[in-house]
Amino acid sequence: MGTGGVGRRERGLDPAAGPVQRFAAELRTLRESVGRPTYRTMADKVPFSVTALSQAAAGRQLPTLAVTLAYVGVCGGDPQEWERRWREASAEAAALATADQEGRPPYRGLTRYEPDDAALFFGRDALVDRLAGLTRAHRFTAVFGPSGSGKSSLLRAGLIPRLRTPDTGPGAPAAPAAVRVLTPGATPLRTHAGRLDPVPDAAPGADTWLIVDQFEELYTLCTDPAERDAFVDRLLTAAAPGSALRVVVAVRADFLGRCAEHPALTAALQDATLLAGPMSREELRQAVVRPAAAEGLVVERALTARLLDEVEDAPGGLPLMSHALLETWRHRTGRSLTESAYETAGGLRGAVVRTAEEVYGELTAPQAELARLVLLRLVAPGDGTPDTRRPAEHAELDLGDPDGTRAVLDRLVGARLLTLDDGTVELAHEALITAWPRLRGWIDAERDRLRVHRALSGAARTWLDLGRENAALYAGSRLAAARDAFPADRRDDELTPPETPFLAAPVCRRRRAVRRGRAL
Repeated sequence: MGTGGVGRRERGLDPAAGPVQRFAAELRTLRESVGRPTYRTMADKVPFSVTALSQAAAGRQLPTLAVTLAYVGVCGGDPQEWERRWREASAEAAALATADQEGRPPYRGLTRYEPDDAALFFGRDALVDRLAGLTRAHRFTAVFGPSGSGKSSLLRAGLIPRLRTPDTGPGAPAAPAAVRVLTPGATPLRTHAGRLDPVPDAAPGADTWLIVDQFEELYTLCTDPAERDAFVDRLLTAAAPGSALRVVVAVRADFLGRCAEHPALTAALQDATLLAGPMSREELRQAVVRPAAAEGLVVERALTARLLDEVEDAPGGLPLMSHALLETWRHRTGRSLTESAYETAGGLRGAVVRTAEEVYGELTAPQAELARLVLLRLVAPGDGTPDTRRPAEHAELDLGDPDGTRAVLDRLVGARLLTLDDGTVELAHEALITAWPRLRGWIDAERDRLRVHRALSGAARTWLDLGRENAALYAGSRLAAARDAFPADRRDDELTPPETPFLAAPVCRRRRAVRRGRAL
């Protein structure tokens, strides 16, 4: 997807939805006007983190005035003008909050809980306590758990707030010098090289914390073993004497064997591993009832009991429960979340299907095909492991119809089926892969082509990085397989501008060689 248009189109913001989203859209427009610098570049120039700057324009809550002025300062905005805008948005938001106390949903749906959601994150206190103790005792810690066990939320809404409000008693650890959250992606070392070192000149005892979520992307997305090992080695420097780093990684349990392939990583994890298992019945009760209570709502006892029965023995059921509760909240009557509203929403497994099918059914035929292509690009087919989600940059989703793609993304993000974060798009949760039969069917029908395409996308990126070096082009059986999977009459619809010329280049090169031979 191109960078034309305002930020709201890229991220699903609706300026008409209220003062906070309008203000966020205005911040994004300002950033677009100066070439859309990355938040990492912006953070290098101001005393605020990448997360603080990106959340300023996320549209979820109004940023502080200090963050706002730092944001606009980097982008060349007029501080006085933006302070006036901020005060107007703040006053309008406060007035709306007073008039309507029901606007904030108490559940996150399929999406993970973030640090700002700590006040709604319940049921994992004991696990957070154990994780905090483990991270104090070890500089490299891992959290393993099956998909849907809440690992990301545990780190983001559990551990990070705990780090930012440390104990003050004797022997308590110092406050962090910085807390950085990252996911490996396809090129972990190149992407994150500037974020893997500790903050220089930090206060004594103030460590830099690296929270590496979805660590399994090292094996599902990164295809270069050398870069994978080098990235792990950089993380493991946290365990070296005198290190000012602390690293916490979250890994899907079925990738434990892949982690064990690295001897130093295996050694580091021997006594520093936490298993995020199923929640107890009482913990589930807290996760159901207490978020609603925090917003002045009541969950009907019959609904609470039914949810506990349905989720207690359902592996990976937490995101489905959260989505079902979010949809129940939307169908509520007054201040009560009832079993009737839960059934209307579709129940534990039906709520996701209902949401997805409603969105899909409202798309035009061309948009529906774009949705299929976009969603398939956001899946990494498993190789002896279950399928996983795969984040993609906006540019990779440019399939010849930018306006149509933006419209599709807006709908899917608005329904909380996709999330967008600083230039990348991904499925809100892997549970969508198994819970939505239509998506499952697409994946099963296209599995072989998906594997070919994932390799093709990576090879095309490498080719561009090397300045279109001929040695990086496909040849032989790899070229034949890619051309069979994506014949010429389908490439414009299914491949991005970098992928299409990469696949065509070997043929063009061969034709030029033939012409030169004839000329001789």
